[in-house]
Amino acid sequence: MAGSASPQLLRPRALRPGDLVVIASLSGSLPAAYERNVDQAVVVLERMGFRVRRAPLLQVGRHRWWSAATPAEIAAELNGLLRDPEVRAIIASDGGQTAFGYLDLIDVEAIRADPKPILGYSDISLLHLVLYARTGLVGFHADMAVPGFGGHWQAVPATRQAELENLYARLLTGTEAIGALPASLSWECWRAGRAEGRLIGGVINRIALVQATRFAVPLEWFDGAVLFWEEMGGQASYVWSYLQVLRHCGILDRISGMVVGVPREIAGLDSPEASPTLSEIVLDVIGDRDIPVLGNVEFGHAGPNLPMPVGIRVGLDAQQGTLSLLEPAVRSHAMTETD
Repeated sequence: MAGSASPQLLRPRALRPGDLVVIASLSGSLPAAYERNVDQAVVVLERMGFRVRRAPLLQVGRHRWWSAATPAEIAAELNGLLRDPEVRAIIASDGGQTAFGYLDLIDVEAIRADPKPILGYSDISLLHLVLYARTGLVGFHADMAVPGFGGHWQAVPATRQAELENLYARLLTGTEAIGALPASLSWECWRAGRAEGRLIGGVINRIALVQATRFAVPLEWFDGAVLFWEEMGGQASYVWSYLQVLRHCGILDRISGMVVGVPREIAGLDSPEASPTLSEIVLDVIGDRDIPVLGNVEFGHAGPNLPMPVGIRVGLDAQQGTLSLLEPAVRSHAMTETD
């Protein structure tokens, strides 16, 4: 699909009540302290109406360096899940630093034959970008088992958790557009304007790094796109540098809008007298480009994630503080062709 100016989306089939979803270690290991988070994630997913199974590599104490296993072992388990017709969705247990090691080992033909939702953010955003570039697969930049369903979700009020459960269930099972995502007071207009386009993004360091590989998203696919990104850790200057990479490779000249997630643990941003704010960094790099920017949106490392389905058309109004999913992320069981 590389080189295509208009990617054909590959939407997974909508999930049904009782469908099997599998929690898998697609990157980092499972420390003993987070075993309880997995159990809590299972409860949340079962409340949504799904059966839940753990993949074999998701074991406390199993690791190889900073990963759950070798890249080849993780790829083999992922490929097995992609090929298993009983498995209807795959949920990452956590992020990490491993996905770059097995991008060339993923069975893309299995994805084309039976596309399934893959949920996760952080390192998993790399999988969404690469699989979107290679197959057109809609990637579910959304919460994971350990830091999400079994972690951040447990710390929010019951009303918020119920709202999130309903949103995720609709996203995975419904074939109608979600419409406006639930906004909050944290959202900020950093540059006013409206945009409509394909949603593409993830962790900003992964976006910048993947564009240096043969698995890069074709630049023309960013034409009119709404770029979303977030970051955790590092320095404020690193974010500025990653944005400069996106400027140099031409992405910022092609997009129609930008949505920025709540930053987490970025050194310098908490001392505005010595460093620019995140909005100042963004506006400095985009310069006079006519790009509406909505900031501090709840996706990524800072807390429960609003889902950002990669490839889906969205509407953005930065001044009004709205972000709307304009089409479904999954297809009807009656459909046999890609969108």
